[in-house]
Formats: sequence, C-alpha cells, structure tokens
Amino acid sequence: MQDADFRADLRLLKEAAKEAGAIAMTYFESDVKTWDKEPDHPVTEADIQVNNFLEEKLRSARPDYGWLSEETADTPARLSADRIFIVDPIDGTRAFMNGQPHFCVALAILEAGQPIASVLYAPVFNELYSAIVGQGARRNGVDIKVSQRAGLAGSRMIADPRMFAPENWPKPWPELRFPDVHPNSTAYRMALVADGRWDGVVVLRNKFDWDVAAAALLVTEAGGKVSCHMGQNFRYNREIAAQRSLIAATPMLHDQITARMGHLDVPDPNDS
Repeated sequence: MQDADFRADLRLLKEAAKEAGAIAMTYFESDVKTWDKEPDHPVTEADIQVNNFLEEKLRSARPDYGWLSEETADTPARLSADRIFIVDPIDGTRAFMNGQPHFCVALAILEAGQPIASVLYAPVFNELYSAIVGQGARRNGVDIKVSQRAGLAGSRMIADPRMFAPENWPKPWPELRFPDVHPNSTAYRMALVADGRWDGVVVLRNKFDWDVAAAALLVTEAGGKVSCHMGQNFRYNREIAAQRSLIAATPMLHDQITARMGHLDVPDPNDS
C-alpha cells in the first residue's frame, strides 16, 4: 500500500510542478515586479503567485501533510507532521529575474525527516525530473544515472572556482573543470549531477531545505551521494530547516571531496 501512496504522491507533484512552471513562464522575460525579502534575498511576484498556486493545490489534496516553503511564513506545525511538503516555487530567482533559463520548481515530500518523493521541473528546458525512494530517478520518464567519474583530476564541478585556489588549501586540488555559465539554481545544479552531465556540486555555506531536498533524492536515486562537507547525511525538517553545506557528487568523488574538507568550520545552523 505504501508504494501506491508514493506513486499517487508523485503524480500529484508532477502535475503541480508542470502547472506551476506554466504560471512562472507567464512572467518570464517580462517586467516582473521584484523586491528584497531581506538584504541580498530577492523575490518576484512570480515566486508569490507560483507559491500561492502550489499551496492551494497541494494542501487541498493532502490536508494532513505539513508545509514548508521558501515563500510561506514558517510555523512549528510542520515539526509534528508525519509527512510534509517542502517547496521552492522558483529555485533560481536571480536567473529568472535576469531572463536566464536555469530556474526550476522544486517539490518534495518528506517522511521522518527524509525525502520519499520529489519532482523538479525546469520549464524553459521542459525537463521534468522525478524520483521515489528506492525506485530510481528519471528525467522526462527516462532513467538517469550519475556519471562514472572516479577521480578528481579533470572532474566537472559546479562550484565557485575561487574556492579551490591553491592558497586556500594545505594540499592543492588537481585541475578541475567549471561551467562557463554558473546555474543560479542549487536544485538544478544537483539535477545536472543526477543525470550525469556534471560530476559534482560544492557549496560551503548553509543551504535551506527547500534548496536541496527535492534534488538530493534525485542524486541519491541516480546512484550519487549527498551530504554536508563533513560527510554527514542530511536530516530535514529540523527546527531550523537548513543544512550547513552541500556536497553532491558521484560516490567516489564525494568521498574524495569530503576527505579534503572535514577540517573546515562551517557551523550547523541548528547548533546555535
């Protein structure tokens, strides 16, 4: 019965994500209204409209599920829910504002602090990623896998190249390849690792659950590994819904990256 529940939830997420993406596209490359929620955190009227649509659609379909979204005021109610929706209406708002295509709708359902079903929809590319725990990951219905990259030298890394400058490390990194265009959306970067187009994503700062939960299930179901820079697995839906850092990569690369980074002091947001 649980598998049937998961499949029903995934169908709901897919339908909601595609409809939400269509709403976002009505604002894309237009004179969309923008403002700062807080310093250096922009939001647009499209984010709010997509969020309102998703909250109505998803919560009316599953009224007993909790809710955590970037664009909805957080409440403690989610902490006691058996399952919760975790939502980023438009992940990659800066890209969206600048008319760049690398943004997506990111949706997941959590149970016991872990994602059990997730969908990521990039409407400009018409790419619909989906995953159910234990059942693999797909893009537009076709199975995807992480790359076979086993060594750091020459690996394709979505990260800030300045982070890997020799003066910042006791042991220099081998030569890495970085994208010419750095996708603004964290979730979409991770999807590019899940489908093998890139080998790893490194972010050495706190990331909110809505940035990573949906795509993390894609990566792990595609055969990759996701953790903080110290190698510790994520647990979502904590009091502060954020992770200390992000490493998402092929299994062997992941372990090589975290082995070099365990000495770094990036505080866990829930330790304060």
